Amino acid sequence: MKKTRSDELKRAAAERAVLFIESGTAIGLGTGSTIRPLLELLASRLATGAVRGVVAVPTSEDTAHRCRALGIPLVTLDEYPELDLAIDGADEVGPRLDLIKGLGGALLREKLVALAAKRFVVVADESKRVRRLGTRVPVPVEVIPFGWSALLPFFEKLGATPTLRRAADGTPYHTDGGHYVVDCRFPHGIKDPAALARALARRPGIVEDGLFLRLAHLAVIAGAKGVKLLRR
Repeated sequence: MKKTRSDELKRAAAERAVLFIESGTAIGLGTGSTIRPLLELLASRLATGAVRGVVAVPTSEDTAHRCRALGIPLVTLDEYPELDLAIDGADEVGPRLDLIKGLGGALLREKLVALAAKRFVVVADESKRVRRLGTRVPVPVEVIPFGWSALLPFFEKLGATPTLRRAADGTPYHTDGGHYVVDCRFPHGIKDPAALARALARRPGIVEDGLFLRLAHLAVIAGAKGVKLLRR
């Protein structure tokens, strides 16, 4: 399969981000197309001895499967409740490195891992940068299946256009935790992400949301002019 420009940028960002992984560390590994080249690069560095003694907490079953296939040692967050580093992608990167994540469906585990890490590094290409969160992608909201539709008027009152995420066969999409995802699109972006996050956190039935605010310490952004490091 021919590589696209986007694939090349993701690879470039991964090549820089993998250098943050040091020997003897416990790390969190994210989910999605931006992280896949990083997994390959990490596996290569482990195989050659460039780094040693690294163990990883995967944020999804997909990442866990890929790590096992590549020979990356896995542990659980119960075994390592404090991680040295977490690396993950993002669907949007806004001002102060606030993020929207979760289009890959792993937002709950991704947020748990990000919060457990001493440093959280985001890897993305320049197309993910926005001036206002919510202008390009919806905010994924993970909800329990019971009574999920009763949440739709609440989302609408917050200014969102909510849509239940569905699998390829038309049935409701299920996260690794067995929950549904409602994608909340804001036609003009999100005016106050912090206020939105607070409102979502207070509502019963909502498990987690895809707003990752003031969590990232560093972003590795690949673009036409090379790779940039952005700090919060």
